[in-house]
Amino acid sequence: MKDPMTFLRPVSRRAFLSGAAALAASSSGALATGDVYVHAGSNFTPVTIAVTPLAGDVGEGRIGAVLVNDLSRSVFLSPLNPQNFPEAITNPDAKPNLDAWKTINAQFVLTGRVGRAEGGRISAQFRLWDVLSGAQVAGQQYTTDAANSRRVAHLIADAVFSRITGETGFFDSRVAFVDETNSKANRRKRLALMDMDGANVKYLTQGDNLVVAPSFSPNQQQVAYMSFANGDPKVTVLDLESGQRTPVGQFSGMTFSPRFSPDGRKLLLSLSGGSTSNIYVMDLGSRSQTQLTDTNAIDTSPCFSPDGSQIVFESDRGGTQQIYVMGAGGGGAKRISFGSGRYSTPVWSPKGDLIAFTRQKDSLFGIGVMKPDGSGERIITEGYHNEGPTFSPNGLFVMFFRDPGGESGAKIYMADIFGHGEFVVPTPSYASDPSWGPLLK
Repeated sequence: MKDPMTFLRPVSRRAFLSGAAALAASSSGALATGDVYVHAGSNFTPVTIAVTPLAGDVGEGRIGAVLVNDLSRSVFLSPLNPQNFPEAITNPDAKPNLDAWKTINAQFVLTGRVGRAEGGRISAQFRLWDVLSGAQVAGQQYTTDAANSRRVAHLIADAVFSRITGETGFFDSRVAFVDETNSKANRRKRLALMDMDGANVKYLTQGDNLVVAPSFSPNQQQVAYMSFANGDPKVTVLDLESGQRTPVGQFSGMTFSPRFSPDGRKLLLSLSGGSTSNIYVMDLGSRSQTQLTDTNAIDTSPCFSPDGSQIVFESDRGGTQQIYVMGAGGGGAKRISFGSGRYSTPVWSPKGDLIAFTRQKDSLFGIGVMKPDGSGERIITEGYHNEGPTFSPNGLFVMFFRDPGGESGAKIYMADIFGHGEFVVPTPSYASDPSWGPLLK
C-alpha cells in the first residue's frame, strides 16, 4: 500500500548545493593541504574552536546554532563559550585578530555570513582560520533553498570536522528508528526518519501495525523492517520515494532482522522455524533466495562486511548467544566473541575495522566494539538496558537505545567508539532501534 507520509524524495547534494563554491584560502603560513590537527584515536586532546556569530544569521533554525550543536557532539572538537570571545567580528571576510583569540586558547576561529540569493534562496559561507599559523585553512560557500538551512549547517560541520581530523564527516546523514508512544502496556510503534541530530522527524508508518528493527539501505532509497501487519510477522521493504511497501519473499515462517548488502541489491534476514532460525539472503532484483546457515540453533542478526565478502551474525549454536563470522556464501563459521557474558546484535563498521555488539553480563547491558577477528574488545558504555548499536557513516560513532525499564521507555544515544563522550539524541517521544544511514549524496 501507499501512504502519502512516505513520499520522501531525497534532495541530492548536487541539486542541493547548486551554488557551492570554495572560498580562496590564504597561503601565508598555511600548513600543507591534508594536515591533521587531531587524530581521531583513543588518546587525544580536543581541538578548541571559536564559532563566531554568522553575519545575517537570524530567526529560528539559525545555521550557527545548528553548527555549534553539531561540533559540540563531535567529541574531537570543543566549541568555546561565546561569552569569552575577545572581539566581535564585523567583517567575516577579513582576517580576525588572531593574537586576541590566543588569549582564550582558541586553536581555530570560524567566521562567516548568511545572505539572501535570487528566488528566495539563501547563500551561506564560512572561513576557518588556524590561530597558530595565521592562515585560512578552509572555506566554502553554499546556495540553496531557505528550507534547507539546517543541511547547510551540517555540511559546514562536516567540512570543519574533516579539515581538522582528516576523517570523513558524519553530520549530513539520517537515521531510521522506531518512534514509541502511549503506555507500556499499549505501546504504539511507528517507523520514523530523522536527521542525525534528532531534527526533521518524518513518520513513515501510522502505527496501526507494530514495526521493529529497521535497516537503512546504503542507497538511501529504502528502509527494511519487520512488520506485524495482519498478525503475520514479515520483513517488509519500504520505498521512501513512492511509499510502496513490499513483503520480502514467500517464506512459510516468521522473517526478521533484515540488513542490506553494501550495494543495496541484496537483503539478509532470519527465518524462524519453530525453535530454530536460519539466515537467508535474497536478491531484491530477481527475488531469488539462498539459505546460508542450516543448524538447530538460533542464527540471527546478520550483517555484511563493507566489502560484501563476509557476514557477522549471532548464534546460540555453542550453548549461549555469541558472535560468529562466515563467508558471504555461507559455510563454516568462526566464533569471535569469547568474553564473559552473552553477545548479540553485531554490526560491521563502514570502515571494516570493527564490529559493534551488545553484551549482556549479569544484569548489565554493554555496547562495545571488537576487531573482526575478536581481538581488541572494549566496552563503550554499560548499564541497564543498552542494545542495538549502529555505526555512523565514518565509523567513529555509534547510536544505540537505552530502556531504563518501568513505565518509561527507550531513548536513543550517541557515543564515540572510544567512550569519551555520550549524548542523548532528542526525539519527540520514546525511541528505539536506530539504523544510521550513509552521508546524503
